[in-house]
Order: sequence, then structure tokens, then C-alpha cells
Amino acid sequence: MGMTLAEKIMAKSSGKDSVSPREIVKASVDLVVANDITAPLTFKSFEEMGFKEVWNADKTVIVLDHNIPPSDVGSASQMRLIREFCRTHGVKHFFDIGRAGIAHQVVQEFGFIVPGMLVIGADSHTCTGGSLGALAMGVGSTESAVAMGSGRLWFKVPESMKVNAEGSLIPPVSPKDLILEIIGKAGSDGATSKSIEYVGRCFREMSIGGRMTVANMSVEMGAKAGVVEADATTAEYLEARTKKSWSPVGADKDAVYSDVLEFDGSTLTPKIAAPPSVDNVKDATEIEGVEIDQVFLGSCTNGRLEDLKEAARILKGKTVHPRVRMVVMPASQRIYAEALREGIIEIFLESQAIVCGPSCGPCLGMSQGVLAEGEVCVSTSNRNFMSRMGHRDSKVYLASPATAAASALNGAITDPRAFY
Repeated sequence: MGMTLAEKIMAKSSGKDSVSPREIVKASVDLVVANDITAPLTFKSFEEMGFKEVWNADKTVIVLDHNIPPSDVGSASQMRLIREFCRTHGVKHFFDIGRAGIAHQVVQEFGFIVPGMLVIGADSHTCTGGSLGALAMGVGSTESAVAMGSGRLWFKVPESMKVNAEGSLIPPVSPKDLILEIIGKAGSDGATSKSIEYVGRCFREMSIGGRMTVANMSVEMGAKAGVVEADATTAEYLEARTKKSWSPVGADKDAVYSDVLEFDGSTLTPKIAAPPSVDNVKDATEIEGVEIDQVFLGSCTNGRLEDLKEAARILKGKTVHPRVRMVVMPASQRIYAEALREGIIEIFLESQAIVCGPSCGPCLGMSQGVLAEGEVCVSTSNRNFMSRMGHRDSKVYLASPATAAASALNGAITDPRAFY
């Protein structure tokens, strides 16, 4: 019997010829990632378990990205602790404030991930790395500490689920609309603990940025990972970012999947995930006219250059509705710099949006965009449950950059096709 993509990576990493779903294996990891929220807990466990040094300082990446610059003394103290740990243990890839951006963007942008790798991170959206054909999974801080100290970790080989999307997406329909449609059909627990393989024309035609959006939101179905097989698009992306050698890993033709979902991208329309759950997905036309207070464009889901460009194309020469505040956050310093060079930031400023430095802040209600009681936000991020972006009685609607920009102009949820 053949193996799925996830099973092949698990087999290689555990030194086996083959593995089966739900099998327990001890595997070698290729990269460990942590951020300013999870790293302090990881370091505490690291020391309590008696580790004296980091297993591989070159395969450990620490990024400050959630609450930056720190908005309170507690956060500032945590960041100081992280800096001290990285100095003490010689962590080569520590990205302080202003040095990089959001971790899930940074590890790909700086060439840390290549196809076939087994990547773990103390953050559920580590699965974003699957956009490059790697098996990237979020783990707890204690598990992260074990891997950081030993380079190995116990895993249950995930069952694999296949999502096939044929046809081509018709702008302004985007990868965000497609993944929302998939989540709406599968449900928030439809892929619990599984690895999702995304196949078909829709995914082959996507940029790496689009694939990152899809892989990123795999966890919103309960998945451990979401993977797009590496191809020529992957090779082109990596050529400018890394000198690491790699070979694409693909599923065998006779691989067995627990579920197979089919979609036609050519018929897809703009989608929105309405509160209070990511799988409460509706056509944008169903809820057009819902008045909003804020728009957030950014996050590890949709803060890439192509996302900023799409929103800027709609906003150019126009002004955000006077009742709405629009918060824009590029996902990295490099993206911010390129957006400046291309005049995109100027478009946002002229439209009366506020542009902030790369940060996760608004996405999880930490800083720079927290919602008050009763406020409504259209966000390009990945979660919309109660209290996610602020007050428990605020509401978050998840949407694409195009839908977010169109809604910012109208002061209410708007189908972006009106601007095409």
C-alpha cells in the first residue's frame, strides 16, 4: 500500500521504510520555531527537564511577533527573558522587534523551510509551512522544549485527508475565499488531527502566498497540517531564498485517504466566515449591508505583498468610510519595504487607513486594533470566535483582502465584485 505525503515525511524523519496512520513514531525534527508568547513557557520546561544546551542552534528560530512593541511591562519582561536565553544558548536565528516580522512569514521568507522537512512550532499556525511541501505542525510548549533540547519528538502519524479543487479562481475570488469554502463544508472539526493534502488546478495555479493562506487555515478544521506538494512555483520561490538542497515529496498513487473533498474553483464566489465560528461560512451577498466599525488587513493569513496590492487596487483614489477605521499590517519588514517602494503604503495613507509595523497584535486582541463592546470588524485573519479580537460582545467577520477593502469603503460588508 502506498503512502500519503505526510506519511512519507514521517517515515523519513523516523528512519522507517513506511509508517501507517495512528502509528506512534519517534522522529527527528528539522526545525523548531517559537514566538514571544510561547517561548518563555518552552524555556521554562527546557530548564526543568534538565537540558543544558539547545540541540541545534542553527535549526532553532525564535521570533518576537505577537505583542510588539510590547504594550505592557509583563510582555517587555518576557521579551527580555527571551533575549537572554538566546544569548546564553547561542541561538543563531533570533529575530527581535523590527528585524523580521510574523514568524510564519519569516521562516519561509528567510528560507528556513524547504519541501520534505518536518517542522514544529509552539503555535497552532505553524501549519503555514505546508505551503512549501513540508510537514509543519503546531505543538505545545513542553513538546517544543523536548525538541529544542533533543532534536526528536514522539508523534502519532496523522491520518490524511485530500482536498481536490479543480477549475481556476476568477478574481476577485481568492485563495482566502477557497479555504473559507473548504472549512465551511468540512466543519471546524472535520479534519481533527489529520494532515490535509491540497491538490488540483486551483492549488497548482496559486502563488506561494496563496498557498500559505490555505495551509495557514488548515488548523481551523482541526488539522495538524495542511500541505501543497512542491512544484515549479515552489522551486522559483526558494531559489531566491535558500541554498538548501531539497527534493519534492509526493503521495503515492495508491495512497489511502480518510476523506476526499471536491471543489470547483471556477464557480466560487466571495465568501465570509460570520461570527462566532470559522465554519459559519456564507456568500458575501447574503450578509451585505452589515455595518462595521473596523477593518483589519494583515496577519500571517493575509499580510503578504499580493494581499496589500489587491486591497490597494480597490482603495486607490478613494477614502475609507468615515465611520470605519482601517488597520493595515504587512506580515514582514521586507513586505513593508517593498510596499513602500511600490507606492502601496501611500495609497493606504491617502485612503485614511493607519499602517502599523508587522505584528500579530489585532488578530488575537493583544494590541493595535482591539475591539470594544458591540463593535464589528471585517478581518483578513484566521479566527473569529468570541473575544478573539477584544470584547466578548464584539464580532469578527473573516474575509479576503478584496472584501475587506470594499467593506472599508462602504462602511458595511460588501461583495468586492462591485469594484471589478
